[in-house]
Amino acid sequence: MDDLLAEDPASIGPYRLIGRLGEGGMGLVYLGRSEGGRTVAVKVVQAEYAGNPEFRRRFAREVAAARRVGGSWTAAVLDADTEAAVPWVATQYVPGPDLHSVVAEGFGPLPEHSVHTLANRLALALQAVHEAGLIHRDLKPSNVLVTVDGPRVIDFGIARAMDSLAGDSLHTRTGMLIGSPGFMSPEQVRGLELTPASDVFCLGAVLVYAATGRLLFGARDTGLSAHLFRIAEDEADLTGVPESLVELVGACLHKDPAKRPTPEEVAARTATDQAAEWLPGAVLAQLGRHAGRLLDYAPAAAASGSAAAPVDPRIHPAEPPAQLPSQAQQSPQAPLLPPPPGYAPTVPAHASPLQGFGPPPGPLPGVRSVPPSPPVLPDPAAPHPRRWWGLAVVVLAQLLVLLEATTFNLVVPGLQTDLHLDSDDLSPLYRTHVLAFGGMLLLGGHIADLLGPKRTLITGLVGSAAAYGLAGSAGHVDLLLWARLAQGLFGALLTVSALALVANSFTDPKERSRAFGIYASTVGSGTALGLLTGGWLLEALDWRWSLYAGVPLAVVAVIGAVTLLPARTGGRTGARFDVLGVLLGTGGLTALVYGLHEGQPRGWTDFLTLALIIGGVLLFAAFLWWQTITSSPLLPPYVLRDRNRLGSFLAMVLAGMGTLAVLPLLSHYLERVLGYPPFRAGTALLPLVLALVIGATQVSARLLHRTAPRILITAGLAVTALGLVLLAGLEPHGTYLTQVLPGLLLVGFGTGVASTPIYAIATGGVAPQHSGATSATLVSADHMGAVIGTVVLGSIVSAQLREALPTDFGVVLLDAYTHTLWWAAGALLPAGLIVGLTVTAKSSAEVR
Repeated sequence: MDDLLAEDPASIGPYRLIGRLGEGGMGLVYLGRSEGGRTVAVKVVQAEYAGNPEFRRRFAREVAAARRVGGSWTAAVLDADTEAAVPWVATQYVPGPDLHSVVAEGFGPLPEHSVHTLANRLALALQAVHEAGLIHRDLKPSNVLVTVDGPRVIDFGIARAMDSLAGDSLHTRTGMLIGSPGFMSPEQVRGLELTPASDVFCLGAVLVYAATGRLLFGARDTGLSAHLFRIAEDEADLTGVPESLVELVGACLHKDPAKRPTPEEVAARTATDQAAEWLPGAVLAQLGRHAGRLLDYAPAAAASGSAAAPVDPRIHPAEPPAQLPSQAQQSPQAPLLPPPPGYAPTVPAHASPLQGFGPPPGPLPGVRSVPPSPPVLPDPAAPHPRRWWGLAVVVLAQLLVLLEATTFNLVVPGLQTDLHLDSDDLSPLYRTHVLAFGGMLLLGGHIADLLGPKRTLITGLVGSAAAYGLAGSAGHVDLLLWARLAQGLFGALLTVSALALVANSFTDPKERSRAFGIYASTVGSGTALGLLTGGWLLEALDWRWSLYAGVPLAVVAVIGAVTLLPARTGGRTGARFDVLGVLLGTGGLTALVYGLHEGQPRGWTDFLTLALIIGGVLLFAAFLWWQTITSSPLLPPYVLRDRNRLGSFLAMVLAGMGTLAVLPLLSHYLERVLGYPPFRAGTALLPLVLALVIGATQVSARLLHRTAPRILITAGLAVTALGLVLLAGLEPHGTYLTQVLPGLLLVGFGTGVASTPIYAIATGGVAPQHSGATSATLVSADHMGAVIGTVVLGSIVSAQLREALPTDFGVVLLDAYTHTLWWAAGALLPAGLIVGLTVTAKSSAEVR
């Protein structure tokens, strides 16, 4: 710990600086404190790099991605300002020495149980880093901080920003390598493409150092070129590594990245009792004393000619500076520990002179000293140059799903006539589609996470095209049933992958808000557009060609997805298929939805109905429990532990219940009461679409990044409820302008304002490798709300129609719908209450 110098600032952002922690190739690192007294490490980029646009862009992307990293064994990124004149990032301050200092200068090689625990904790840290879509690229002892309760990994991902310094964009640095030569993988040395397996190799090198106190490939005094050659070509010397860890460490150090274990496998093979002390007692005691002194550290008074940062007496009253004990003052029984770590940021191997290394290496056999290629993992925060065109493809794919449901409802009369179907034949067609769609959501989300949402979207589009063609060519009800099954399955794939693509493609807060505004507009207005399009098709064509029309739309979307979407947009490297999770989650949701559908015709006390509903709840509870203990969960527990995200899921259920009946009521009123044909009825709903687009893209999207999301969601739900109340006053002989239009505009505007922040919060802060599962959970919440709303609507309508005379059918049906709207408006009130109590983020940028 050094005092501040005259040229150092007194504060950076909201943090008062109280000391220097270190200096590296990327910039300075300060010890800072917030107004609330939290101690942080503030990393400030060097001025020469801050002026480089390419470095700024990469630094902003890496910081945005690093903020997503969770886990207990990493130093979390807390705050950042990548647009400041001098960009900075604040991380959790870990009060402890680095592993290099402990081993080389203090305690010496760690005992076997300590290395065993170190392997487990570092593997869990790497797992969190990789799940956020990052590769550490510079895992070394000085980036592992040693604390009383375990090690912490720092500087994950930030090394990636240094890549931009290798070319002429700043100034040419021939032979520059990102990483530390003693702890680099063979593919990193060769300048090959990096994958998460590179970090696993570095993990093995760190474990060898912790267990033996020596570098994996010997001393560096032979020169850098020879050292790098040994990394690339020689076998690792594991002499001194504990016998219980030799096999695992050797596997981590395999030259072939594909044959190394994943961090999940390393963590599973080194699982240990977290309650046990992980270091010898004397070392833990000394670490505790150091931590106490570091956290109480206050800067010395500014000396003459030195302008250390002033101390605010309101926050830190005057007190003598805390001094770390010298080695002479330390207890002779305690190991001699070095001063606290320098927190040196990641440094390129040749950015500064390295003792004993000599000049940058010349050409080596099989080794190319060039900057590493970008890693295989997608860059979750990097803006794709064609992302807005990609959004257009996503919108088209989502519309295809929504148009399919609406078009089928419109062609039912033609189906009944040509295929001689009765009401008993129609019920399985609707039920099959609903069950297939709902049952496929979680599995579809898992597929999107494993294969990537782009591949999943293309698969869904191809399958949907085939399903449209099969439905249009159906000559009997059995073939039509298979077509409806396929439409439900592939529609679920399209829906979850489309939402995941939006979440992964846009990371800038303003762009993300606009993108979700467009997406919310699409979802909210899809049914209205379906009435318009389907009505026009039916007027121009028969029911078969109305269904065939989905085929060319799907083909266009496939071409757009192949050419416009980024090559890689997700995918969990090394993750296993969660078979049990899929069975429990899919089985639970399917049973619950089926039970709700059977409740109306069979009765809510029927044995099958109760068995399905109770069984579905139990299966889904088992699914949630399984996700907390499996090593490769379909839905990682952190997704549901965030109260902001959980609040958005619950709000989506209630909002789905509340808004489902709006368009069925309006289409019935317009067609049956006012006598509009389907095309004109769809045209009459266009004001709802316009109001929804304005609310989502011009109001909510513009305010989301600087306004508390719960304000927007609660206000939007309240406006929607008011619109439903107005529509509940429809009369059999009313007019469109006086009876329909006011409520229509309020429902559309309120839905748009509320939907954009719900989508943004639900998917915010989720690693790209889990965006599919998160999207599937959100869509499942919406689907479940829609199912409950359908059941309630059907129960009300059935109850009232049983008491109606045939001549009163239209009036009674309208009365049933208006009663449902009153119930729907009431469902939005608890939704707003839940949002107000659970969503605490002050802006969408806080959700991470």
